[in-house]
Amino acid sequence: MDLQFIGIDPTTGDGESPTVWVDREANEIVFQGWKPGPELEAACAAFEVPGHAVGIPDHEGIVRVPARMADLIRKACDAIERADMA
Repeated sequence: MDLQFIGIDPTTGDGESPTVWVDREANEIVFQGWKPGPELEAACAAFEVPGHAVGIPDHEGIVRVPARMADLIRKACDAIERADMA
């Protein structure tokens, strides 16, 4: 696994650390965030769109990250795109 640290929530305090990485080997963006409450998880599980099964598979999960991390997510997207071009 070739993880590249992108950044951490700029308002991180004790016990709070939403984080963004890029896994260059897998060509994936990796998030650490807050676990959802039961209401959000149920809403996501019930969401229906074409090509998307209802429910959340056992090998997947819902993660919340604050909108203030949008710049870090953009940086992760840029890092993945640069890796694709290499």
